Amino acid sequence: MKTLNFRVILFAFALIFGVVFSIPSITQSESGKKITLGLDLQGGLHMLLGIKSETAIESRTKSMAGTIKYIFDDEEIIFDDLRIVDGKQISFELLDKDDVAKAKALLKKELPGTLLSENGLKFSLEMTPEEIKRTKQNAIKQAVDTIRNRLNEFGLAEPTVAKQGEEKILVEVPGIKTQEDEQRIRELIARAAHLQLMAVDEDRAARVMTMNDNEAKSYGDVILPDVNTPERYLLRQIPVLDGSMLTDAKVGFDKNNQPVINFSLNGQGAKIFGDFTAKSVGKRMAVVLDNKVYSAPNIRERIGGGHVQISGNFKLEEAHDIAIALRSGALLAPVYVMEKRSVGPSLGADSIKASSIALALGFVLVILFMFLYYGMAGAIANIALVGNLFLILAIMSLFGATLTLPGMAGIVLTVGMAVDANVIINERIRELLHAGRSVAKSIEDGYSNAFTAILDANVTTLIAAVVLYAYGTGAIKGFALTMSIGILASMLTAIVGTHGIYQWLLPKIDKKKLNFWFGIKTEGAK
Repeated sequence: MKTLNFRVILFAFALIFGVVFSIPSITQSESGKKITLGLDLQGGLHMLLGIKSETAIESRTKSMAGTIKYIFDDEEIIFDDLRIVDGKQISFELLDKDDVAKAKALLKKELPGTLLSENGLKFSLEMTPEEIKRTKQNAIKQAVDTIRNRLNEFGLAEPTVAKQGEEKILVEVPGIKTQEDEQRIRELIARAAHLQLMAVDEDRAARVMTMNDNEAKSYGDVILPDVNTPERYLLRQIPVLDGSMLTDAKVGFDKNNQPVINFSLNGQGAKIFGDFTAKSVGKRMAVVLDNKVYSAPNIRERIGGGHVQISGNFKLEEAHDIAIALRSGALLAPVYVMEKRSVGPSLGADSIKASSIALALGFVLVILFMFLYYGMAGAIANIALVGNLFLILAIMSLFGATLTLPGMAGIVLTVGMAVDANVIINERIRELLHAGRSVAKSIEDGYSNAFTAILDANVTTLIAAVVLYAYGTGAIKGFALTMSIGILASMLTAIVGTHGIYQWLLPKIDKKKLNFWFGIKTEGAK
């Protein structure tokens, strides 16, 4: 018998690789990398979120007011009565008419997309309608990216986060089975994580408990509650800086071994923070997260380096979740749950059972057909088919891919496509044998003639699968992924593998038994 050729050796290694790395997923063992089941197979949390895009306008306006304060202070432009009116407009007064031209030029450069109105030395600034529309659209896009980042950092496998319609967000999180996990995920998603460092209005702080919001607003202040106590704080409405200047947030422990959150600021934030603390020694600065004061320490000296700490009697899990939210970025506009469904694992079990039956039935019927119609050639194609399935499972396991119902459909479809390649090859071989060619010549020319058609079909299908994966979401990605892996695996098993097996077995193929080997009746080949 002819020695093993490189095609058979390559196919054997691929088969061993597929079997070894598929075992953890097939047996669901604790060790080894496994395929993750999607929401429709193992159950989980399905939510449809709405977004309050109007709040994004208020947040952007507040950020713009902070920018105005920073650039005016930095350029030594004297101003007074900087405040936000109705959440959408910024008003201020310049005290030196010689600063007007310089101030206008700076605002035009630093705050594009705004309209500046003036009345003497009093000015008002607001966003243009086009900028308001763009800000709302950015708020939705940013919410999708931020929620996806939070869930990824939380360690969840393949969560689905996608925009639906104009102001809705679909979130699907597989594997959430307890009420505690569900509540924690909901809080992580909905947390605005809007961080602000705000100056305490020391001149009026003593009257805060008897002051109402309208009176505070008249002073350019805002009243915010303490996160743990009934205490209230009177703070300057324009923040010193906000979370947009944050670069990192990590959980640490204070001297009492209580969890705290340490965060770092970028270069601009560190400069603003250092300058503010240098001018405010003896005064208080509040660390505000989602409009609640977590701490308001006295400033004893200039604080450089841009490192700040949040303490607030956190539980360790809560501190980790807040740090994740801060790292992934604040939501420009708050989200709220419009629809929530908990998909139970029983649905997943039913889905797995039905899909497994469909896969097994299709697999068995294909194997029987190939063997009965093509004889040993069909059996060789079936070996390649088994190898193809194991390769798909192994590659998905190594990458920790998520398997969904559409993904299982993709595997079933791949089974048909893998067999289709061998059907084309076997038919080409049979045609050549009928024409009287030798077995060796028929096999080589059969593969050569079939290769172009198989390659064209697989490449065009692979292109479609890649496009689906690039632009699809959730289940569509799962379908595209299994299709892509299956196509590439079938090229190895159905073309390279079976060709090598034929070459290896060629000395054993009896010219008088072509019905057994190829399922055809002929007088023999030359």
